[in-house]
Amino acid sequence: MTVYVIAQLKFTDRSAYDRYQAAFLGVFTRYSGTVLAADESPQVYEGSSDREKVVLLSFPDEPAFRAWAESPEYLEIAKDRHAGADTVTLVVKGLGHRS
Repeated sequence: MTVYVIAQLKFTDRSAYDRYQAAFLGVFTRYSGTVLAADESPQVYEGSSDREKVVLLSFPDEPAFRAWAESPEYLEIAKDRHAGADTVTLVVKGLGHRS
């Protein structure tokens, strides 16, 4: 079942985040995910948010997501994301999931 990853970021060190961003696709394309959206000026429709960027990814299933997110290659570049942005990351199960 498809899972979606929603990352909401607030930049803390733009140069560190830019290093992460420059390396991201080189690692991401080795896995079975898809970048659906990446917006550095998301519009808040309801409520409030201090986040400056939203990224939406999809993966065929949760094991595919974890294979990427827990891979040594991704963990290495993620150091710059952790240094460069305060991030809230959500993993959302697609429709068709039965609890």
